[in-house]
Amino acid sequence: MNVAERTAAAVAQIERLGAGTVSTDPALILKVSSDWSRMSPVLQEKVPPGRYLADAVVRPTQPEHVPQLLRVAFEHDVPVTPRGAGTGNYGQATPFDGGILLDLRGLDSITVNPGGTITAGAGARLTAIDKVGRAAGRDIWMYPSTKSSTIGGFIGGGSAGTGTIQHRTTADGFVVSVLVAPMDGSGTMRRITGEELTPYIHTYGVTGILVDVEVRTDPARDWVAVYGSFGSYADLVAVHRSLLDLPQLPRLASGDEPALVPTLTAPLDLDPSRWSLRVIAEASTADEVAARMAAGGEHVATLTDYVETDRLSGMSYNHPVWFFQRGNPQQSYFHMETGGTPLWDNPDGVRGVYDGPVHIHLDLFAHGPGAMIVAEYRGEEALLAGIPELEALGVGIHSPHQWYVDRNVELAIETARVNDPKGLLNPGKLTAAPPVDTRVNIGVR
Repeated sequence: MNVAERTAAAVAQIERLGAGTVSTDPALILKVSSDWSRMSPVLQEKVPPGRYLADAVVRPTQPEHVPQLLRVAFEHDVPVTPRGAGTGNYGQATPFDGGILLDLRGLDSITVNPGGTITAGAGARLTAIDKVGRAAGRDIWMYPSTKSSTIGGFIGGGSAGTGTIQHRTTADGFVVSVLVAPMDGSGTMRRITGEELTPYIHTYGVTGILVDVEVRTDPARDWVAVYGSFGSYADLVAVHRSLLDLPQLPRLASGDEPALVPTLTAPLDLDPSRWSLRVIAEASTADEVAARMAAGGEHVATLTDYVETDRLSGMSYNHPVWFFQRGNPQQSYFHMETGGTPLWDNPDGVRGVYDGPVHIHLDLFAHGPGAMIVAEYRGEEALLAGIPELEALGVGIHSPHQWYVDRNVELAIETARVNDPKGLLNPGKLTAAPPVDTRVNIGVR
């Protein structure tokens, strides 16, 4: 039997068990077999929608469904690729070997625990988790720039976002515990805590399926959105780097040069001839942030409705790249994820790595700036050739143009040997020797 035939037999058994809803609708399969890797021109060429398709979609609606259906898939030798909301950018949820696409969005329970942590099903969206948390007087430590992402997707495939300035990444204490279902035929689940969490964070589900996630929170604060503009990159940088000395660190601080400003989705008019800085500040520091903006440029506005902080978050990290790509379809652009003080101190050197106009979108980490470098796409070879040049300038790199597990790889392989002895979980993502550049040295672990 081939994979499609084995999958058909497996999902028939899953339906008889009642271990989730099953669909073989071609339109649904096409939709959920791709993610937002369309942002990368390299991945557009390698994993375009429709090239790699699952044979069936299974959506569990109860935690116990996951180990049940994994046991069936294991018995039938059927690959299983987990998926949340599909907002990942690297092709992490591409079902290279067909089989079952495991749609985890049906696991969306949210509980605020007595100690202040929040436990949520892997398919619960960060928007809903944040809403429940704030109603209980709690702020989740961080959430991704696409706040509609699922918590399982964020922990399994993301790493940073709004809140990272204070709390760093998803691997730095944000996760308290995860409930994991292995692909070993046991039909069981296990609660993982402490140092054992490492091989389950940012490993794309290759070490086990995240069924639920428990995360840390802080007492809720009053956050506001502060907008400023500047006449030069240097003036913006002077304020951007100063934000790390505020008595309460901001949740986010994003900056863009004029070329990227017109396509931003701001709720107010931004001057397209000036550099834009946008900060999610704690209310007690908002006047100080505004004063710093005014001293070096212009304080444009402070918006106090909490929903405006979500809108501002949606203009951070790689989102301005997507807006720019969407607004300039006549030219193909790529971006590179970077970090390091040369982004503040040597922007001309950074821009000089790639040919043509090169643009910088800034964000802020606890250890300094991060940036999306945006340039015209002139082929994968030219794109990759810039990586060692950026490193020579002291700029850290992560390439968003590959789908391989790139953190704690040896530990992930060791864990997968036990939890996935047949190599059926998200095939094609875990290897000790990936054929492309997968270095990560921008301050994540």
